[in-house]
Amino acid sequence: MTDRLYYTDSYRRECDATVERVEQREGRTAIVLDRTVFYPTSGGQPFDTGTLGSFHVVDVIDQDDGTIAHVVEAISGVAQDVTQNVARDVAQDFSPAHKSRSEDLRYVTVRARINWPRRFDHMQQHTGQHVLSAAFERLFAARTLSFHLGAGASTIDLAREVSPRDIAEAEAEANRIVWEDRPVTIRFVTAEEAARLPLRKQPAREGTLRLIEVEDFDISACGGTHVARTGAIGIIAIGACERFKGGQRVEFLCGGRALDRFRIMRDTVAAAVRLLSISAGEVPGAIERLQVEAKDQRRAMTALYADLARYRAGELAASAEATDKGRLVLRSVEADANGLKAFAVAIAAHPGYIVVLVSTTTPALVVVARSEDRPVQANQVLSALTAKFGGRGGGKPEIAQGGGLDSSPEKILEAARAMILVR
Repeated sequence: MTDRLYYTDSYRRECDATVERVEQREGRTAIVLDRTVFYPTSGGQPFDTGTLGSFHVVDVIDQDDGTIAHVVEAISGVAQDVTQNVARDVAQDFSPAHKSRSEDLRYVTVRARINWPRRFDHMQQHTGQHVLSAAFERLFAARTLSFHLGAGASTIDLAREVSPRDIAEAEAEANRIVWEDRPVTIRFVTAEEAARLPLRKQPAREGTLRLIEVEDFDISACGGTHVARTGAIGIIAIGACERFKGGQRVEFLCGGRALDRFRIMRDTVAAAVRLLSISAGEVPGAIERLQVEAKDQRRAMTALYADLARYRAGELAASAEATDKGRLVLRSVEADANGLKAFAVAIAAHPGYIVVLVSTTTPALVVVARSEDRPVQANQVLSALTAKFGGRGGGKPEIAQGGGLDSSPEKILEAARAMILVR
């Protein structure tokens, strides 16, 4: 059983510990200590990172036997018989406390240090979650079903939907508790004692429970790391909300994360103000106007492109080669996929045509089309071309298009002509 020092002191950053065993798991080395300051992934909170000696801790696992495994970057030379090899292979970093028994793992000690900025960030987010969840439940009887502490933001899932006004009110109430700088205390109680307390959520586990109490506001069973006073949370800012499984998912940011998000938003708004020559309050309206203008421009461009397609299609059709299969239009055209398709469709709208248009780019884009009265299968021609020159695509007997063909337009068109005439 590993002594979890963070249970009583979340602010402790390092400790000396004794190695109890070293394990190999899926090509990685895991070290079990008699005590630790490292928090394992649990209860929606990610694990701590840091160092054991000079080795980086890249994962921390809460094991079924009550121990905590610290996964470190690969230690070369650690063999299956760890008892004989640990002292030899990691002697530079794990110094034996009793030299006379340096080969015995029970006497190898190590300095464990957590990544404090990461730990404190997790403390801010986790305590902020307790306060925010309590605010939703106290004000609107909206229970928190689950909590996730992500790398950039955290979320709580509420059992029911709440209105935007309710969300703003819960956010304000949570920050009132933060700014009152209330004590956050840890205590351990039996299940019987816990049953007499106003816990926000009934615990699932039996035995001794660890309770986190925000003075006169929230009591919850929790094994995570927390700040000592609510003021250390800094601020609780709700970033976004969405419907989720019949309830509501609420994204929130506390402390340093809220400051980071504010900086991004500040810089974004400042850039918009500069580019559009407007005030900050005018940004939403300006974006809406730009969207309307862009939509109008796309509509006008579509009409102009259709006119151009008809004009170019006439030019291309005039160059058609008369064959017993129909009038073949085989051309390389400087156009994107949409342009090639528009030209091909416009030509094939008239009877008697088989069209293969290839872009001038490399790798090439190809469109194959035919008039309704022609028996050629456009998708079969395209499939044969991609089989010969690479690329991919698909379509119907009337029209097919593809891209990624690795050859010159001339060779592709020559191959297409041969395929059409022999079908």
